[in-house]
Amino acid sequence: MDERVFQFKAGRPIPEWDLRHRLSINRAVSPECKDSGTIFRINSTYMDVSDQPFKERQWLAGGVLASCLGVATGMWMYYLTRVLYPNAGGMLGDLYCLALICTFGLVAFRLGRDEFFSLRRRPTRFNRRERIIYAIRRRRFFAKPGQGDVTWEVPWGENTIFCIHRGSANHRETYHIRCYEVDESGNVTRAFAIGRTWEGKECMGDLLSQWNYWCWYMNHGPEDLPKPLLFFKEDESSLESFLFCMYDFGMRASAAYRISMMPFILVMTSHRLMALWTCRDPVWPEAVVNACVLDPDDPFDEPRGNTPVGWAETALALERNEYPAGAKCAMEHWHGESDPELNALLWAEDTPPLH
Repeated sequence: MDERVFQFKAGRPIPEWDLRHRLSINRAVSPECKDSGTIFRINSTYMDVSDQPFKERQWLAGGVLASCLGVATGMWMYYLTRVLYPNAGGMLGDLYCLALICTFGLVAFRLGRDEFFSLRRRPTRFNRRERIIYAIRRRRFFAKPGQGDVTWEVPWGENTIFCIHRGSANHRETYHIRCYEVDESGNVTRAFAIGRTWEGKECMGDLLSQWNYWCWYMNHGPEDLPKPLLFFKEDESSLESFLFCMYDFGMRASAAYRISMMPFILVMTSHRLMALWTCRDPVWPEAVVNACVLDPDDPFDEPRGNTPVGWAETALALERNEYPAGAKCAMEHWHGESDPELNALLWAEDTPPLH
């Protein structure tokens, strides 16, 4: 579920389940390290990671468009009962129309302001040199020179709290990684989600391996880091939008299933494209740009050269055996459950294993 639909509650403690599932930045949480589809770019200074709604923004865009349709319906009903057929609905009908307009209007505004006429992506930048995470949160329409978009900064340290957050969607449990900032009393001041959503307990292993991946980068650098699942395109094309929506209906779905679902896939693609076409690229504040200057000869600056970027290029490279499929590595000095799937099931419980 999109983090913007059910947001954190500022001024209250971190949810108990989340706090029990706090993630350490210095100790491995699973026996494997791998990316599961969160990376825009990697170099020796920083790594750009997707925000949690990025891969599924077509669903929220569809919800916003449906809410706009609800507002239009309410206005049309009011026009019918007050202009074409005066007093046909009476005061009760007027109140119903007003409630319809206000309810759908509020939903369209609250969710649509970050979806339409906003930003094409909201990257989270892990800067290992400065030991800081920068997260672009919202478009700034009237920015002063060098101010850039609204960006949060949190230190990479033990005082910043990273947790697994559990939710539900489509009658399944969902999980994503949240960063919490708290005040002196332990109450949340702000929070944001990083990476993507993982659905079902069986995917908890990928979440834990993903956390190991980010920690490995921040603690050891990119030298021995496995190749990511793919590098997302920063300039998303129509084909990429279509593939995002198609894979959202199942990464390993059969051709027959995809053909049967094609009308829905095309509708969701249109939602994603409409959102992207009204948005612009994010602008980092000048201070962040200055803190993320690259060495021009950085050997780990990716993607570049023949490195595939995006779903389509990566799929072709995999067929030609020019890009590793599911690259991963084992975590050294791991003392927990050696089977990643069993370890994941332990973490999915209300009380996770000690680590």
